[in-house]
Amino acid sequence: MTLHKNAKSTVPSDHLAVIEKSAVGDASSTDTSSNDNGINLATIFEPYFRPDENTIVCGALDDEKVAALAAAGVELILNLQPDAELCFDERTAVERAAMQYEHLPINGAADLKQLKILAFDNILRQYHGKKIVMHCGSGNRVGAAIALRAGWLRGRKMDTAMERGRSHGLTKLAEEVHNRLLVPR
Repeated sequence: MTLHKNAKSTVPSDHLAVIEKSAVGDASSTDTSSNDNGINLATIFEPYFRPDENTIVCGALDDEKVAALAAAGVELILNLQPDAELCFDERTAVERAAMQYEHLPINGAADLKQLKILAFDNILRQYHGKKIVMHCGSGNRVGAAIALRAGWLRGRKMDTAMERGRSHGLTKLAEEVHNRLLVPR
């Protein structure tokens, strides 16, 4: 799990991929990703989790962050925020930046049901091997969905599923996820 402090980037409102020098990766960067077209995403996002080379988990997006992700070569944005939490037309921004967009709202613990996790799994299978961003407000719901997917659908042991969730941002929903994983599916 990699978590970094937020830094500012400047992206023109026309979404051209011009990233300020502070966001461009260099040899001294602590970001382990090497395939982001020279953009150090860890300096742009807070929170930021990078569980593997093709997976980024972060909090809520805005126009500038969408543009930075497009410039970094992201192919899919998977949004787990309900519409009520969105402050802009994310679908339009993502599609205008030539990325794919999937919206699977998870409105807290009540939505962490098997059908929702099956839909989540289906999306991830469709984009297997692609560079993706999964986000909610903080990464917590993404981590919860990942842990439940690992336990319910992949048959992983409790510790493995929970660690997988934590590497993707699971925090406040950890007890709820743990309790749900105790129930066989």
